[in-house]
Amino acid sequence: MKQGLIHIYTGDGKGKTSAAVGACVRAAGHGWRILFVQFLKGSFTGELIPLEKLGVSVCRTEDVKKFVFQMDEKELARCWEDHSRCFQTAADALRSGEYDLVVLDEVIGAVGLGLIDEEALVALLKEKQPKTEVILTGRGASDKLKKTADYLSEIRMEKHPYEQGIPARAGIEY
Repeated sequence: MKQGLIHIYTGDGKGKTSAAVGACVRAAGHGWRILFVQFLKGSFTGELIPLEKLGVSVCRTEDVKKFVFQMDEKELARCWEDHSRCFQTAADALRSGEYDLVVLDEVIGAVGLGLIDEEALVALLKEKQPKTEVILTGRGASDKLKKTADYLSEIRMEKHPYEQGIPARAGIEY
């Protein structure tokens, strides 16, 4: 019997989403059914096309085009609705067992911003189907979230080009 475990990739370093995408590639190679739910991102990111080519189902917060602190009230309201929709999609998938792997990319950041309720996320992780593997990514995982994890990877930044004034680059950061 396959046992689905909980992975958390957190920290201030680059590579959390990349690690989750890599896990999707590996799982797809074994014929797994995969859902990749992306929070806090609505603009194009380079992983979308290859994930879809691999047959990965993708759900994103399409209305998120800038940082939450830059949004006006109308944009923030749409952002909340979009995050609620994506969280519900993830919840349905985790409860149904329809997917072998569900990735909640940047959900930890969404929790930190108050867009996703941490208690609801922890409860959902307890309700997931036993065979479903789940990956959560994002900066600043709380101790409560960390305790839910079977795998916990802290990705730490030691040096980053942004510190030298080099902006995010297509194909590398997005």
